[in-house]
Amino acid sequence: MKIKLTQLFAAALLAAFAAGAGAQTVKVGVKLPFTGGGAELGQQVDRGMQMFMKLNPTAFGQCKMEFVKRDGKNPGGVDSKIAVQELIAQEKVDLITGLIYSGNAIATAPLVDAAKKPMVIMNAGTAWITNLSPMIARVSFSMWHAGHAMGDAAVKIVKAKTAVVGYSDFPPGKDSLDAFKSAFEAAGGKVIDEIPMGGPAQVPDFTPFFQRAKDKKPDVFFVFVPAGDHAVGVVKTYAALGMRQAGIKLIGPGDITQDTKLQSMGKDAVGLITMHHYNADLDNPANQRLVAAWKKEYGPTSTPDFMGVQGYDGLAAIAHVVRTLNCKIDADKAMEALKGWQYADSPRGPMSIDPATRDVVMNEYLSELVIKDGKLYQKNISVIRGVKDMCKELKVGRCGK
Repeated sequence: MKIKLTQLFAAALLAAFAAGAGAQTVKVGVKLPFTGGGAELGQQVDRGMQMFMKLNPTAFGQCKMEFVKRDGKNPGGVDSKIAVQELIAQEKVDLITGLIYSGNAIATAPLVDAAKKPMVIMNAGTAWITNLSPMIARVSFSMWHAGHAMGDAAVKIVKAKTAVVGYSDFPPGKDSLDAFKSAFEAAGGKVIDEIPMGGPAQVPDFTPFFQRAKDKKPDVFFVFVPAGDHAVGVVKTYAALGMRQAGIKLIGPGDITQDTKLQSMGKDAVGLITMHHYNADLDNPANQRLVAAWKKEYGPTSTPDFMGVQGYDGLAAIAHVVRTLNCKIDADKAMEALKGWQYADSPRGPMSIDPATRDVVMNEYLSELVIKDGKLYQKNISVIRGVKDMCKELKVGRCGK
């Protein structure tokens, strides 16, 4: 018996060695901000990727995975182009992923197009980015997903008739304005003012912008700013100016209720209404599993946010490509594998990639901030299922090209 067991063990080791020796390595270039003002965002995406590998250890089959990371540093395009050029020319990666900022993705699109390197965007939200190259797919969102859905819901569910829009003055902010206004006015509402509120790099003093909105006396004030410290500034300014007491509801995409910043907003944030594809309070088994594992791995006060889940889902998409192509990445075949990909086990709920646009199709959740067990909690009000990027559906501006 001992001899037979030894022989079986030896045979198993030889089989494992042979399988490992024959496996092909897939190199993935990861471009995220690991330093600078966006480091927290990059950390969320990176942790989301790590959690996918931890919770799905067989997702890549027999393929060996190598991840080569480069620092995105800032929202501008120059450093991003240098980083992606290094990944393509020096590291010879098979695919590229990450991309927090729209400016980064826009600047690097010509590089991946010329080199024929598939790029899976994990955040950058300007709607027309995927039109820049057939080598680009996005698992995160465009600003039109939440903005358009919120415009419709603001009239039909929140019962608003008038709105002011405040937005950070860069491409995602302008997209968010256009998306909300398009749906809000189509549903019967009226946008009575549009207020650019500084850029994405530094958190401005929001006071003059919010005072201008308050003076217009709208039913709702729709705000888009980048996730992070901008969102905390929005909530504090809204409270300081007594806008809730003036009867003005604060609404926006989920960027302004980022889970990692939520508790620092305090009671001033109660009543804020957002539309987004993810929050850590979503009640589904995949999300509960992720949140529990995340807290175990990174500490009980830590939490995934929408950036983390986009890293998680982005790696799920790449795993699908790698398995489909049996570890041998051909650019055109990789993009074909992504088109129409469906993922039922995402923590955000079911999602897929639209084969026509290479953009994500997913649920959008209308949520209200409430106090539960002494903490801010995102209470689900309504679900809009299977939301597409409406910028491309409506062929608005550069989305129609």
